[in-house]
Amino acid sequence: MRLRQASLAAQPKISHERACLLTEFYRAHDGKYSIPVMRARSFLHLCEHKTIYLGDEELIVGERGPEPKAVPTYPELTCHSVKDLRILNSRLKTNYAVSDETLRIYDSQVVPYWQGRSMRDKIFAAMSESWIEAYEAGVFTEFMEQRAPGHTVLDDKIYRRGMSDFQREIAAAVAALDFVSDPEAYAKREQLTAMTIACDAVIRFAERHAQRAEELAARETDPDRRAELAKIADVCRRVPAHAPRDFHEALQAYWFCHLAVITELNGWDSFSPGHLDQHLIPFYRQGLADGTLTPEQARELLEAFFVKFNNHTAPPKVGVTAAESGTYTDFANINLAGLLSDGRDGSNEVTHMLLDVIDELHLLQPSSNLQLSRKTPDAVLKHALRVIRNGYGFPSVFNADAVIEEQVRQGKTLEDARAGGCSGCVETGAFGKEAYILTGYFNLVKILELALHNGVDPRTGKPLGPATGVPDSLHTFDDVFAAFRRQLQHFLDIKIAGNQIIERMYAALMPAPFLSVITDDCIRKGQDYNAGGARYNHTFIQFVGIGSLTDSLAALRQLVFDEGELSLQELVAVMDADFAGSEPLRQRLLHRTHKYGNDDEYADELMVRAFNAVIEDVDGRPNTKGGCYQVEMLPTTCHVYFGSVTGATPDGRRAGAALSEGISPVQGADRRGPTAVIKSAAKMDHLKTGGTLLNMKFAPALLQDETGIDRLSQLVRTYFKMDGHHVQFNVVTAETLRQAQAQPASYRDLIVRVAGYSDYFCDLSRELQDEIIARTEHTAV
Repeated sequence: MRLRQASLAAQPKISHERACLLTEFYRAHDGKYSIPVMRARSFLHLCEHKTIYLGDEELIVGERGPEPKAVPTYPELTCHSVKDLRILNSRLKTNYAVSDETLRIYDSQVVPYWQGRSMRDKIFAAMSESWIEAYEAGVFTEFMEQRAPGHTVLDDKIYRRGMSDFQREIAAAVAALDFVSDPEAYAKREQLTAMTIACDAVIRFAERHAQRAEELAARETDPDRRAELAKIADVCRRVPAHAPRDFHEALQAYWFCHLAVITELNGWDSFSPGHLDQHLIPFYRQGLADGTLTPEQARELLEAFFVKFNNHTAPPKVGVTAAESGTYTDFANINLAGLLSDGRDGSNEVTHMLLDVIDELHLLQPSSNLQLSRKTPDAVLKHALRVIRNGYGFPSVFNADAVIEEQVRQGKTLEDARAGGCSGCVETGAFGKEAYILTGYFNLVKILELALHNGVDPRTGKPLGPATGVPDSLHTFDDVFAAFRRQLQHFLDIKIAGNQIIERMYAALMPAPFLSVITDDCIRKGQDYNAGGARYNHTFIQFVGIGSLTDSLAALRQLVFDEGELSLQELVAVMDADFAGSEPLRQRLLHRTHKYGNDDEYADELMVRAFNAVIEDVDGRPNTKGGCYQVEMLPTTCHVYFGSVTGATPDGRRAGAALSEGISPVQGADRRGPTAVIKSAAKMDHLKTGGTLLNMKFAPALLQDETGIDRLSQLVRTYFKMDGHHVQFNVVTAETLRQAQAQPASYRDLIVRVAGYSDYFCDLSRELQDEIIARTEHTAV
């Protein structure tokens, strides 16, 4: 498919177009309107003036930038300096080409206006000294310092209603405002006015694509392509102004909404289409019945749709955020199968067609996942596993029944929970009805390090946490755990205090009128998505390193307190020296202590104890929007960054080495096979989280025939019967990965599963490559 090849060949580059248009509008109009209306009018300005790209052979149209992989920037969120842009242009991996013109425009126009005005600048100015110190020490990261809230998923509403329908609903809400009795009536009117303008913006954007298609059709000499362009024009005249009537219009309607969300604010927060197979099946069946669609035509449209996602390189980050997620991936994630709102199996013919498209195209984007319920037919699971065995790392597999139970526990209706699912990496939410905000990663192993050093960061010598006792004052393991717990509570309080401020800043300063239009209850409430307008509003903290923490606690307890092989003070001194001169002890810690991931009750009991401490300190704490905080267990690539700022640990890990990722065992520490891994992982209460991530690696030979597929199917079903949330697979040998390290030019197409996403192995940092190689390779199920 030529569209696929063109997408793969396109070089990611920075486009200054959005930054210029936004700066131009703000210079001319800042202060003239209320903040919601200002945001909506700036969005309209973008939709009226950004370049319209319509490429050869395209059937689904619209790009984030002026051409495929031309990446816009968002200076209102984070304003890259000229130095940042030069680094992006020159770095060896995941680089972004930056033209001299872009550098000149940034230097002369963009940076002078937005420096000090961006959300990132305002957030850092508003944070406490203790927050800044913990952030700089690598205790936690903060997503919102340069990415807007928007980690959400669309439901089926845009397949039933167009923007004109939403505008009628908005007009009714404005007419119902009570300016006599409701002190918020003016604020609601401004928000609703902004929503109406946002609808106009996306309608205008679609109309401009229709005009462009008509212009191209008028001079097209090939009759088949001329007919395609005429159809594109008709589709863009129809959607998203009105509800789609057929398969093509349904895909294009979603795509315009997707572009609107990620044009309005930074789309790196993984806006996604949700249950695409369920949304499309009525249009598919209708088209087959009335003769307007064939399976081949539907598949061609889906392939064109997938290419559009792959054209969208993630906007680049700066600072710690760049280190925590050095990838082009934009984290959109399509859900397959699952359940319908009435509880019936949600898989259908389009589910299988999408799996075939995923297998054929094997593009990095969009990500995909299988929502596997007890009611999901084995044929669907085995189809997905046959795709997985080809080594792309996708689709990942989620326990749909657990995902629903997790949401019901959070207070959602059963119907809303069934219509929800997972987005980004592993995050659970109610699609089209929830603002679920990711706040950043939290370094559990750094917390233990601070507990073992009386609150002092040994890397810098700076006191960070409370004084919880020097090592020789911690006489029992319970003393050590109590010190860990106190440090945990202290830094969680700092993290959450910062997040509460940031949440209010986004509510006041950075509304998202278009996203609010397509999120349930925002129109009814007259409130923005970022201000509590959604039906559900949950806030998540992503915890990293539970495997490394568990093995460290187990080794410390075993050698110091159970066996008395050395004192805690002696162990800490050895770690502070990074095991210099103590290699026999390090080998003892690595290979002859209890390890999580082996169905070892000694280690697993400590994992549960640590997990429960996190749950008790986070779960249910109120946010500022009527929702509460939830726990997630995932790292993206932050386990590498967190490892780089954490010293040697009691499990034998050297200073600076990567931590464990997700809820996976420490790399290479699981030695009793995959069944032992899932039995260990299932001992934590996944249902109390908003998502957990388990990585497993299998030798390709294991899955080469149907016997292997059957066994892996049984393993997944078994894990999910124990309420496991998620599992994903790399099907590749360590030897192949080592060869790819040595000869990257020969392995440019090698895709691996990193954390909650897949990426080209050769695009990963050396540290991340080594971490993936070190993961245990299972040769039997």
